[in-house]
Amino acid sequence: MWQAWPRIAGPQLAPHCRPTSFRGGLLTVGASHPQWLQGLRYNRHQLLGALRGAGFTVRDLRFQQIQPAAPFTPGAEAEAATWAVHPSRVDVHGMGTCPDCGRPSPGGEIQRWGHCSFCRRQPQEPLGESQ
Repeated sequence: MWQAWPRIAGPQLAPHCRPTSFRGGLLTVGASHPQWLQGLRYNRHQLLGALRGAGFTVRDLRFQQIQPAAPFTPGAEAEAATWAVHPSRVDVHGMGTCPDCGRPSPGGEIQRWGHCSFCRRQPQEPLGESQ
């Protein structure tokens, strides 16, 4: 059914909706936007007829809004791997206290930079110009 969906739903609906489950004769179809959800409801009888005509034993249709699939972004895997071990992740490195300002800070930042990211962003005083 999933492979036949573009032919059954037609060129206008198919790119914006897809079957999400089929149990006990009930086909659930998800739409990426409320307007397409309305389009599915409007075309309910035509879709049922097309599905049954294609040989599928669909008793009824249910429609729901779904999130569109995220497009593939080059470099997304590398970004995810970097974020998995990022020093600002408290769930990975735990919490600590910045030795410079005393603020609670992710332990990874303190380990990596010797202080928190707030202190790291502070402009550094040029050497020899201390008061």
